[in-house]
Amino acid sequence: MIILIIFPAMPDTLHIPLENGDTLLIQQAEGADSAQMTMIPGAIQHPHNNGTGGSLAWPGLFVIVLILGALAAIVLWRFLLKRYQVRMAKRLYDDKHAVYDRVIQQYIPYYQRLDAAQKDRFLKRTLIFMASKKFEFVEMEEEEHMSLLISAAAIQLTFGLQHYLMDHFNTIYILKNDYHFGLLNVPFQGHVSDDGIYLSWNNFLRGNANDHDGDNVGLHEMAHALAYVNFTAHNGEDEEFKRRFWRFSRVGMPIFDRLQAGEITLLGTYAATNREEFWAVCVENFFERPSSFKIQLPELYDAMCSLLNQDMLKSGIILTPVEEEL
Repeated sequence: MIILIIFPAMPDTLHIPLENGDTLLIQQAEGADSAQMTMIPGAIQHPHNNGTGGSLAWPGLFVIVLILGALAAIVLWRFLLKRYQVRMAKRLYDDKHAVYDRVIQQYIPYYQRLDAAQKDRFLKRTLIFMASKKFEFVEMEEEEHMSLLISAAAIQLTFGLQHYLMDHFNTIYILKNDYHFGLLNVPFQGHVSDDGIYLSWNNFLRGNANDHDGDNVGLHEMAHALAYVNFTAHNGEDEEFKRRFWRFSRVGMPIFDRLQAGEITLLGTYAATNREEFWAVCVENFFERPSSFKIQLPELYDAMCSLLNQDMLKSGIILTPVEEEL
């Protein structure tokens, strides 16, 4: 049996008059799971409120209970969903650990550099990420291990972060080749929008086949997705990443300005397109050409190390141990 509870649309701010003449102010920020309640002495006058508030006290309390119940239901649902995803990932890990290990070892060069304990952690994170997403294959048939490898690209980027699930994105769309999006005539290899992450599979494989050219569409689009989660959607944020991003911006923006003025670096001309592409291209080169990155742009490379809590030029890669989110 399914019980459907429908809650009415709730405004961002509610003024609830109480019997004693005070007003209870409830404010909820956009996208937040909780609300802030403030008691204001005295009634707030509205066109249809005589200031006494007595007749509205019980309806007001009912609205408060309804709001708090809805918020609690959202928090509980997300908690239970996450626990279910972890159980699914554990089952996959127990059943196919050896198979998945071989596949990632073959296609993800980054994974080859990890020690046994790190590989175990990487694989578990990958399976949890994979269990938390819907993979939609557009005009193509799903092939074995596609979802696994795409999830592994996300984990490579976020391996040094605590929050790695990019919760805002429920769906990842996979297309076979370059595609067109919207009214633009330029072919896309991938893009990120509010409704999901889009990747072209042939370009994804090509990016993994050569891990020294600074061109990896999987890492590139996951970089856009990570920025979107933290600075646009604010759902699944990593506060340490956000805090450290300002150092990256402080170091990177003068370099970005010079690129736009015509300076040539290993980042290439596409990095000068806009700040979002500059960030994504930095990610590609950080993982695929770390030595050249460090030599040419040492301060920016160090800022990337701090931001991602990884250093590709050091054994162990992860700089500071990370407490698992789940």
